[in-house]
Amino acid sequence: MSPAAHDRLLIIDFGSQVTQLIARRLRELNVFCEIHPFNRVDDAFLREFDPRAVILSGGPSSVFAEGAPMPPASVFDLGVPILGICYGQQVMMHCLGGHVERGHGTAEFGRAFVTPTGQSLDLLEGWFATDREQVWMSHGDHVSKIAPGFEVFGTSPHAPFAITADVNRHFYAVQFHPEVHHTPNGARLYENFVRLAGFKGDWTMRAYREEAVAAIREQIGDKKVICALSGGVDSSVAAALIHEAVGDQLTCVFVDHGLLRKNEAEEVVGMFRDHMNLHVIHADEVDLFLGELDGVSDPETKRKIIGRLFIDVFQKYANEIEGAEFLAQGTLYPDVIESVSFSGGPSVTIKSHHNVGGLPEKMGLKLVEPLRELFKDEVRALGAELGLPAHFIGRHPFPGPGLAIRCPGEITRQKLDILREADAVYIDQIRKHGLYDEIWQAFVAILPVRTVGVMGDGRTYDFACALRAVTSVDGMTADYYPFSHEFLGDTATRIINEVPGINRVTYDITSKPPGTIEWE
Repeated sequence: MSPAAHDRLLIIDFGSQVTQLIARRLRELNVFCEIHPFNRVDDAFLREFDPRAVILSGGPSSVFAEGAPMPPASVFDLGVPILGICYGQQVMMHCLGGHVERGHGTAEFGRAFVTPTGQSLDLLEGWFATDREQVWMSHGDHVSKIAPGFEVFGTSPHAPFAITADVNRHFYAVQFHPEVHHTPNGARLYENFVRLAGFKGDWTMRAYREEAVAAIREQIGDKKVICALSGGVDSSVAAALIHEAVGDQLTCVFVDHGLLRKNEAEEVVGMFRDHMNLHVIHADEVDLFLGELDGVSDPETKRKIIGRLFIDVFQKYANEIEGAEFLAQGTLYPDVIESVSFSGGPSVTIKSHHNVGGLPEKMGLKLVEPLRELFKDEVRALGAELGLPAHFIGRHPFPGPGLAIRCPGEITRQKLDILREADAVYIDQIRKHGLYDEIWQAFVAILPVRTVGVMGDGRTYDFACALRAVTSVDGMTADYYPFSHEFLGDTATRIINEVPGINRVTYDITSKPPGTIEWE
C-alpha cells in the first residue's frame, strides 16, 4: 500500500541500535514515517520520497573518520525541518560548518541532565518545568564548535552544545536520545517537532484500513489468494483485512501440527470459520509432525523438521485451491527494516517456517503483505479496528514451532498433554490476578527430568516444570516478571493438584540476555 496520501517523515539511519524507537514514537503521534539506511538515500530518492521533515539518527561512527556515514548534501536544501540526534547532530555540524572532535573527559554514557540557556525555543515547549531535564546520552565524540546560524539552547556537563538550533532554517540538533524511555520527556520533544513541521497526524488505523482494502483489491483483482493462518496476531489480522477486501477469494490454511496450546486449534478455526465466515481449511497433520519428531531431542533439528513439514503440508493443501495466484503473509515493518541491514546486506532469516519462506518462489505465487508498513502495536490496533476480539489480538507471542521448544529433550504425546494442562492453569492464574497485560510472554516448559515427590503419603516419580514470564518492549531484551511468593505458591499448588504427571514446579528468573525467552 502506498502511503502517498499522507505527509511523510524520513528517518535516515546511521546505524543506531534504537532507530526503530524513533519511528515508533512518531507513529504514536499518528505520523507516517519510514527508516532508510544512509547509503540508500540519494538525490533521486529524496525527490521521490518528498519528505515533509527529516530526522538524522544516531550511530556508532565518528564523522571525522574516513568513509564516515553521511547523508546527501541536498538534504539540507530541501527546505524542510530537520532534527539531528546524537551522531545526527554531529553530522549536521560537520556538514554545515561546525566542528566535531574526540577529547578526554567529554564522553557521556547513560543518564545525564541538561540545563537550559534561558533562550526560548518552540521545540522545547513543555521542557524545563524545573531547572533541568533528565536525558540519555551515548556519545564518545562531541561538538566543539557549532555551525554558523546555530544557537545553544541546552547544555550538559560533558556536552556544552547538548541542544542547538538554527531557527530560521528549522534545523534542530540534540546530543542525547529522546526516543528512549530513559529520556522521560522525550516524547514531548518529538511531538513539538512534528507540530512545527506541520504534520496533520492523520496516520490512523481507520485510515490505514480503508487504504489497505483499496490497495489489496487493486493488487488481487479477481484472482484467488491463500493465507497460512497460524493463529498468531500477525497472520490473523492479515487474513481478516484481506477477507474484508476480497471476501471468498481468500482461503486460509490452518496447519494443526499437534504442538498447539490447549483448545487452540478449535478456538482459531471456530473464530475465523464460524464467526467471521472465512473459508478455512483445517489441516489435521498431528500424526505426521509428531511421527517425524519421535525420538528427536536436538532443538535445532526439531525446528528444521517442523519448518520443512509446514512448507510441505501447506503446499499440499494450497495445490488443491484452483486458480490461486497470491500468497498472503503477515510481514511487519521491523521485518522489512531488518531485511536490509545498515551495511546494505541481507539479515539472517530467523523464522522461515513461520513466514512460509521459500513458498512464493517454489509455487510461483505473488506475495500480498498488507501489514508490511506496521509495527506490532499498530497491528493490534488494526485488529481491534477490524473487530477481532480483544482477548485474541492481545495474546502473548507464540513461537512457530509451538510447544516443541517448550519441551526440552524428546517430545512425546504424554509430555505434550501434561504441558498443555499445566500451561492452561498458569495462564488462568495470571488472568485471574489481572497480570496478563503487564506481561510480554508467559508459558510453562516441561523439563526432561523426573523427580521424587510425596502425595497422599505415597511416593511419586513425575515430571518437573518451569514457569516463565517476562516483561519486554520488543522481545530483543527481557526481564523476568517479579511475581509475589504468594502467587507462585498458589500457582504451584494448583498445577500439582490439577495436572497429573507433575510433582515439582520451579520459576525461571533468567533475564535476556544472557538467556533467551524460550527454553529452546
